Amino acid sequence: MIVLGINSVYHESAAAIIVDGDIVAAAEEERFNRYKHGKPANTNNANVLPLQAIEYCLSSINLKIDQIDLVAFSFDPALREKYFEVDPLSIPKNWGSLEGEEFFRRSLENIKFSLSENFGDKIAEKLVWVSHHLAHAASAFYPSGFSKSALLIIDGIGENASTMMGFGDMNDLKIIQEIHYPHSLGFLWEKICQFLGFSEYDACKVMGLAAYGQKEILKDCFNKFAKITNDGFILDNNILRFRLPEFEPLEALFGKRREKGEPINEIHKNIAAALQEFTDVAVLSLVQRLYRLYPSENLCLAGGVALNCVTNWLVKEKGEFKNLFIPSAPHDAGTAIGAALYTYYTRSNAKLLSIVQLNPYTGPEFSQAKIRLQIEKFGLQGRISTDSASEAAHMIANGKIVGWFQGRMEFGPRALGNRSLLADPRHSTTRELLNRKVKHREDFRPFAPSVLADKANDWFEIGRPSESLKYMLFSCPVRPEKAKLIPAVLHIDGTSRLQLVDKDLNTNYYRLIEQFEQITGIPLVLNTSFNDSEPIVCTPRDALLTFQGTLIDAVVIGNIIVERKS
Repeated sequence: MIVLGINSVYHESAAAIIVDGDIVAAAEEERFNRYKHGKPANTNNANVLPLQAIEYCLSSINLKIDQIDLVAFSFDPALREKYFEVDPLSIPKNWGSLEGEEFFRRSLENIKFSLSENFGDKIAEKLVWVSHHLAHAASAFYPSGFSKSALLIIDGIGENASTMMGFGDMNDLKIIQEIHYPHSLGFLWEKICQFLGFSEYDACKVMGLAAYGQKEILKDCFNKFAKITNDGFILDNNILRFRLPEFEPLEALFGKRREKGEPINEIHKNIAAALQEFTDVAVLSLVQRLYRLYPSENLCLAGGVALNCVTNWLVKEKGEFKNLFIPSAPHDAGTAIGAALYTYYTRSNAKLLSIVQLNPYTGPEFSQAKIRLQIEKFGLQGRISTDSASEAAHMIANGKIVGWFQGRMEFGPRALGNRSLLADPRHSTTRELLNRKVKHREDFRPFAPSVLADKANDWFEIGRPSESLKYMLFSCPVRPEKAKLIPAVLHIDGTSRLQLVDKDLNTNYYRLIEQFEQITGIPLVLNTSFNDSEPIVCTPRDALLTFQGTLIDAVVIGNIIVERKS
């Protein structure tokens, strides 16, 4: 059975193709249209399909649209209709209002029309709705290798729930308990991000800032609107006002809201720290409750909140579950994979084989001929290397910033060594260099290391093993005796958001780091996403545009090296 999975509700529009249970292609629309998150999260555009991502998925395995057996969409309109209630604290014609919900309902109805318009009536008739949180759960459970597992999904909102607890048993996924809007950890992060002068998508910035604050100072203020309960947590929307651009109740507690560009003060750091602390306690409380309800050895975690590396570490180390799996794309893009897998395993006669599917490299790749053609179009000089990994390692060891563009693009928000900017972790000045030359981001934000998997425990406290350590999803403590050797990837709290690089999963990237170790004695490199305030680069053209628009020293695309002239 061949299933096309689609997500285009809210944000992170994406597509995926599953063939007999195998994830053969998956990509986010933003990588093609170059619009962050794929599109705005409006009430009236759920029917704006990720057409370029769909076309890529089809072409990557030479499929024609009529070969698709089913189209799985990661949202259930009937479930939305069942649970929707008008939010008195909302803007007319927007989310939460009656008029806004009518716009949303029509855009959901138009998904079938969009499929028909772009791919024909026959494909539109193959549409299957999959509830948002079951799609998240499926994206984690079916590739995990577990035959049975507890499931915990935490995000902003699905149809109406923000949190789902359940379990997977072979093909079947079951819901045990849900927490519904307005009690949403994802929305809490969006609101506090905006209060701190960032966008609602800037949770990564606030996570980085939290380590600079003192979590206890504002605990009492936080308790005014965020409380832990026996069933999880509750939030006071009269203070938070998720669907209004208002901050007066929060300002009454914390003082004036920070505007974009204003200095970051101690109060802002302490708010971020209090938010992180509440999240840690709330999620651990949910984990404990889920274990009581379904005492498995295994836990699968997904949803946008599962991108919180600090919380993930605590769940892995302090949670009751022995084994933890988080997919490379736990955010909404991952529901394209999840919807397709759920549809396959619930509508075919196939039995779950409990085979782990770890490969995050499911996006486009490019031939040498196409790479050379783009280099020529840019008027640049490229040279073929007989050992590009070794050459890149030597350039990094000599203090250069290298764009590393190899093979198939990663699926998920992290650059995992195929669309990465690489630099030397040994010097504290590397951070400033990266920010000045290309990244242009806040100084308090940490950079991450990619470390050889078999050397990682010598440098970091890895703790309980997890396959998800390969996806840059945990903040692990750096061993004290090693910290001074890698200051560029050391956060203020002594941790690093590391990626374990497995030789079998990414041979070329492993070899680059291995070569860097032979030169320097350090088995890791600084790895950040190959972009500059834009989606991660997808094509050679994207990479060369970023190369020309920044001060990156060199770009290695396949085995072709382009260096900046002095």
